[in-house]
Amino acid sequence: MNLKNRKKGSVEVHTAALNDIMFFLMLFFLLASAVVNPQVVKLLLPRSSSGQQANNQKSITVSIDDNLNYFVDKQPVTLEAMEAKIQGAIQENTDLTIVLYVARGVSIENTMKVFDVANKLKLKVVLAVEQKK
Repeated sequence: MNLKNRKKGSVEVHTAALNDIMFFLMLFFLLASAVVNPQVVKLLLPRSSSGQQANNQKSITVSIDDNLNYFVDKQPVTLEAMEAKIQGAIQENTDLTIVLYVARGVSIENTMKVFDVANKLKLKVVLAVEQKK
């Protein structure tokens, strides 16, 4: 038995099929992430090191953009009409949480106006932030 003259086989890994699968998975997740939360107005959110996603099925989104435009579930509203719009959503669902999306340049005074509306209606408010990377 001659062990020294044995030829060792070469090992090859063909990844052409895996590349196709990885491309389709990446494409699927990109498309799925674009439609995960369609009720959100595109804003640059403040950053937080401990930012966590709050997924609550019983929520209404309120957004404030850089021009101090207010949106309730992607529908533009005035600050005065916001309370009535949220009140209508409360009648449909009593256990409601407001998810507040505020652009980075908006002052805290304008943010607190939404908190005042929520306090009048006795609702919880969750401030949406972007997680630091």
